[in-house]
Order: sequence, then structure tokens, then C-alpha cells
Amino acid sequence: MRKIYVAGHRGMVGGAILRRLQDRKAAGEALELVTRTHAELDLTSQADVQAFMAGEKPDTVILAAARVGGIHANNTYPADFIYENLMIECNVIHQAFAAGVTQLLQLGSSCIYPRAVAQPMREDALLTGVLEPTNEPYAVAKIAGIKLCESYNRQHGVDYRSVMPTNLYGPGDNFHPENSHVLPALIRRFHEAARDGVPEVVIWGSGRPRREFLHVDDMAEASLFVLDLPRDVYAANTQPMLSHINVGTGSDVSIRELAEMVARVTGFNGTITQDTSKPDGTLQKLMDVGRLAGMGWTARVGLQEGIAQTYDWFRSSDALREV
Repeated sequence: MRKIYVAGHRGMVGGAILRRLQDRKAAGEALELVTRTHAELDLTSQADVQAFMAGEKPDTVILAAARVGGIHANNTYPADFIYENLMIECNVIHQAFAAGVTQLLQLGSSCIYPRAVAQPMREDALLTGVLEPTNEPYAVAKIAGIKLCESYNRQHGVDYRSVMPTNLYGPGDNFHPENSHVLPALIRRFHEAARDGVPEVVIWGSGRPRREFLHVDDMAEASLFVLDLPRDVYAANTQPMLSHINVGTGSDVSIRELAEMVARVTGFNGTITQDTSKPDGTLQKLMDVGRLAGMGWTARVGLQEGIAQTYDWFRSSDALREV
């Protein structure tokens, strides 16, 4: 019986990973799945995490817990973002090691890469330039998580791995009108415009910036694919001090194209207008996923299909009742 602890199981990604593991268990795989809510276990508390790990002694840890937020939250609470994420990583990774856990997977973010970086972004672009200022504290914490895993591997011979996803979306996303990311924000705005008969939806900027989007179910499958790779295969495709793996689709769309997709899915038939007085931001952020593809995994959920699925979830969930 393999005991797996999923940290952050109530988040979008952690929840998707837990569902995949539950499916495996239902199919007959010998798994014991362990979870704790934040109320049950504060991952920023060293003592609490030590007691939990020592008591449960999981075989495998999947670290999907993090303090996350958009640009506004990152700018408003930079100390919270760097402190809480560093503490979560330090506590979970070290106390997992102390409890004898030899296999761990931690999830990071594409924001680890420099602000001005060649596209698509390769794994070896890490630490080659200045980070995006708006989320630098969060990015520094995520980089530290990678280096924690690598350092425990090098010193103690454990098997701790890291995956870095592109922009994620899907069931469980945050659709708050002020704090959500671009895709769920567009879904909510176009849904409300179609519902209320609004003739026009205005989107920020020129619509030309390009972004990559990965469905959370694909991210869950990719995470478990990387976790399950034989150790020699993982080692052959990484380096001791460059061990993280990008996860994405390898393709992107413009914000204008994205808005048009969302309009079709939500049934909005009005006009889409760009407010060019608003900033565009970085013109492209695309992950190089050649390393993962070379090991045998590629994304399966197409963007149009994924948006439609996410919209169905949005309409049937509490997301519609958010303030």
C-alpha cells in the first residue's frame, strides 16, 4: 500500500491531482490518500508539520499548496507571499525528509523565469536575468523550492522533483471579478454580458499579447506522469542543479483570440473592443515543453474544449455567487 499525502488538495491543481489519484484507487491501485485542510494543519508551522509527517509517515508527498494571487495581491502583500511560500516549502520538504519520505513532487510556476527571456522559455533560462517586479517575492520563493529539492537530492540521495506549469485554468478556478486571472475573468465578464444583454465588452490593451493556457486536468496528469517516471529516466532528462520540468501545451493565443473563444462559448454576440489606453504587459509568455514531450507526455485538452468545460463548471458552481 502506497501512502500519498497531497498538500493543497482544496486548491485547483491539488484538487485535480487528488481526483486522478482517487480514480486510480477506484481502479484497483493500492493507494492510501492523505489530506489535511488548512484548519487541520498549518503548513507554515514547523512544529505542526513535523508532528504530522512523523505521525503519518507518507511514502510520497505532492506539494501543491501555496499562497497564490494576481498582480494586485502580489503588489499589496509581498511580505506575505514570500514568507508563507518559503515557510510552506521549507517545512514540507524538510519534515518530509526527516520522516523518511524519499519521493516528493513540488509544483511551481512559470513566473520563476526572467522578465526579459527568449521565447519559448526553456528550463535553462532559470536565474539568467531579472524577475518580473510585480511578483518577484512569489517567484523567489518558488525558485527556492526548486533549489531545496535539488539540494536534498544532492546531499541526502532522495528523489524530490519539481514541475513548473504555465497559466492554468479549469474547474476550481477563481472567478472573482477583481482578483481572478485573465481567462476566468473573461469567462465571468462575457457570461454576465450575454446574460444581461450588454452590447459591448471592453478588454484591456491592444489584444496582441500572447499567452499559453493549460487545463488543470492536463496539469494533474502531467504531474503524476513526472512523479511516476523511473528515477533513471528522470535523471537522464534533467541535471542535478537544473532538475525542474516545464509543463504546458507548447502553443499560445493572443488575448483577442482568447476573448473571441470565450465569447463563442458563452453565447455573447455583441462587440469586443480594446481599450488601448491600458497596458499590454509582456507580449509573449510561452513555455518550451520539449523536455517533457521527449519523455512521452503532451497535453490533450484543446483550449476551446477546455473553456467550454470550465464554463459549464462555472455555471453549476458557487462561482456564480461570488461577490
